[in-house]
Amino acid sequence: MAELTALTIAEARDALARGDCSARELAEAHIAAIEAARDLNAFVVETPERALADADASDRRRAAGAAGAMDGVPVAIKDLFCTEGVRTTACSHILDGFVPPYESTVTARLRASGAVMLGKTNMDEFAMGSSNETSHYGPVRNPWHRRGDNRPMAPGGSSGGSAAAVAAKLCLGATGTDTGGSIRQPASFCGIVGMKPTYGRCSRWGIVAFASSLDQAGPMTRTVRDAAIMLGAMAGFDPKDSTSADLPVPDFEAALGRGVKGMRIGIPKEYRVDGMDPDIAALWDRGAAWLKEAGAELVEVSLPRTKYALPAYYIIAPAEASSNLSRYDGMRYGLRVEGRTPAEMYENTRAAGFGAEVRRRILIGSYVLSAGYYDAYYLKAQKVRTLIAGEFAAAFERCDAILTPTAPNAAFALGEMIDDPIAMYLNDVLTVPASLAGLPGISVPAGLNADGLPLGLQVLAPAFEDETVFRVAEVLEQAAGFELAPRGAG
Repeated sequence: MAELTALTIAEARDALARGDCSARELAEAHIAAIEAARDLNAFVVETPERALADADASDRRRAAGAAGAMDGVPVAIKDLFCTEGVRTTACSHILDGFVPPYESTVTARLRASGAVMLGKTNMDEFAMGSSNETSHYGPVRNPWHRRGDNRPMAPGGSSGGSAAAVAAKLCLGATGTDTGGSIRQPASFCGIVGMKPTYGRCSRWGIVAFASSLDQAGPMTRTVRDAAIMLGAMAGFDPKDSTSADLPVPDFEAALGRGVKGMRIGIPKEYRVDGMDPDIAALWDRGAAWLKEAGAELVEVSLPRTKYALPAYYIIAPAEASSNLSRYDGMRYGLRVEGRTPAEMYENTRAAGFGAEVRRRILIGSYVLSAGYYDAYYLKAQKVRTLIAGEFAAAFERCDAILTPTAPNAAFALGEMIDDPIAMYLNDVLTVPASLAGLPGISVPAGLNADGLPLGLQVLAPAFEDETVFRVAEVLEQAAGFELAPRGAG
């Protein structure tokens, strides 16, 4: 049943409605695909029994004429989302064995829409990383390879397991979370679509927190239309989340097909960063030309404080992480390493439970929040964040959307950057600014580099104009015609 795994969400929805296949058949095909691709290490928990039960329930609903928007669609869930009765660890040793007694709002909404859960995907520990190499369960392998080079490639991070699973056709869609680029960068590395909605569009309740003022859930799919369908099922106001936006959820799919004629597309000169792959710079120019040919007007915009976004982010995010991760002490759930005193038990548990990157960020965060450094670092970074948001607002007075590359480079080999945290952090240089401003952004696969690896283009729009992002992204997708599958992905 390999052909069932090649369907998009939209195609599967239509096939199920026509009776061409059942939800059980769709689930069985993807369960088999996951079993055949375990070498990718994309999943940390497989839930085939749950998937088949969900699929059977979906088939019964469809027979009764009560199918939901995602009914029967097999999806994967990033291990950052709490799933009732299914182990959730944020891929950290410190949460070993934790089985939540509740469901995150996003996954509950997906389930209510009829989606079928295949399992939990691998990720960087506590979403801290750009390569999926910080996971307690080992790195994910990108299903793509460089031409003539069989070294395993990084899928990007932190949502690397979700990105690899979608690219390898192990699921029709997957949830991701984006704090500074953790949906968009792995989407670019794996040749799929990754959408970060406006901050507040999707509830954060039940998602293991990294940086609360930045974390945002979003869909990872193979097409722009699929991302619009899936976001429609995920989004919505949640009174349990104080940062959730009390706004109606638009019909994102209805925004597609309108084209970009008459729209103004901003091209920020500051995004031509030092060290950018020439193939990416050329693709950016090509993407701008595609939009111009489709009837858009290109406008140069300036975002001069872009160069300060990354250092500001790596002060704010670790500061919030150090606070959020203080709850993991071995007392209530997860790992416990005994000591002679409670304080020693805390120290032993946290030392054994957190990986090197998480410890590094906790230390950075604790330092910038400490007395004597709060004003010099944290407060100043927050002021820079406000200035960056203001620059975006000024730019959007001159344009409707902004086009940039997603990442400054294509996927790299596993182990190639892991010992250089600064080089790893630079992977987020083009995605972090929009995260600091809370803006919606999407990565669309638009071409290959000289090594045969996928490259993505990023579309940004003003807050809560997620439909504009989808509208522009669809035009790029159609112009690029990106249909090549990674090796071994069917």
